[in-house]
Amino acid sequence: MTPPTAQAVAQRVEGAVPPGANPGPGGMRASGTHAPKKRRASPTARRQRRAACLFLAPACIMFAVYVIWPILSTLRLSLYNWDGMSDATFVGFANYVELFEAPTFYTALKNNVIWLALFLLAPPLGLAIALYLNQAVRGIRFVKSLFFAPFVLSGVVVGLIYSWFYDPTFGLLALLLGHGIPVLGDPRYATAGIIFAALWPQTAYCMILYLTGLTTLNSEQIEAARMEGAKGWTMLWHVILPQLRPVTFMAVVVTIIGALRSFDLIAVMTGGGPFESSTVLAYYMYDQAVKYYRLGYSAAIAVVLFAIMLLYIVYHLRRLLRSEH
Repeated sequence: MTPPTAQAVAQRVEGAVPPGANPGPGGMRASGTHAPKKRRASPTARRQRRAACLFLAPACIMFAVYVIWPILSTLRLSLYNWDGMSDATFVGFANYVELFEAPTFYTALKNNVIWLALFLLAPPLGLAIALYLNQAVRGIRFVKSLFFAPFVLSGVVVGLIYSWFYDPTFGLLALLLGHGIPVLGDPRYATAGIIFAALWPQTAYCMILYLTGLTTLNSEQIEAARMEGAKGWTMLWHVILPQLRPVTFMAVVVTIIGALRSFDLIAVMTGGGPFESSTVLAYYMYDQAVKYYRLGYSAAIAVVLFAIMLLYIVYHLRRLLRSEH
């Protein structure tokens, strides 16, 4: 056999291919050549992308106009002193400094924390009622309608009903206890009384969410768990609740938002009293804007309230996403 020449050895070492030669199936590409250009999207793919953008455009525009723009406007307004009629005066962070030095702010913040702690009873109560109502027995539809009724009532109606319930002279609570207790007139009980009234419709809302989630459970997993002997609390904790995790996340987030933006029941039942003992951040914001025409100061309260909501929602969202991985 004729020994290979030096040029052939060099071509083999460097992986070069002689000019005009095509590389084999496993051969290497000739040096100096470029990778093929990326293929352009087909006309069908471009039309699909254009259609998707057109469908999303109205929702994006509405979100920008009704959500993003008001948030940015509130952030800007919080840096001004404005009464709604005269020219606005730039004051920087003076509104925030005054806010953090006001005793009413800390009272409202404390009440918001109490609202948040007690309001989180609504998801487990709603789950318990949903589990009770999720059975095929005679008359269960009528019972469901009774539990569903508070959800369709407005906050004003709920506030009036519980104001009559708490009335120390002729209220139902006075009849049950045998003597009247001024729940809404006592700074020690006013906040708890309002929260108890607010839990009524909020529990009904969580119940509806869980009833909807129970209809989507995987029956095969439940039957397999029953064959393995799971029942009662074990079935609920290891089989049902993991499938209801998205519903639980929605119920918790909605409950947190409802607790932090509580306003209507306070306005109807106590007006923030007695002695501002039942005021919360949302009502404090309304009070400063409507009664005292301090729109810049009110916007600063709104920014703080929005930041608290955002922290809670991001925290729970991260927990949900982490648990799914």
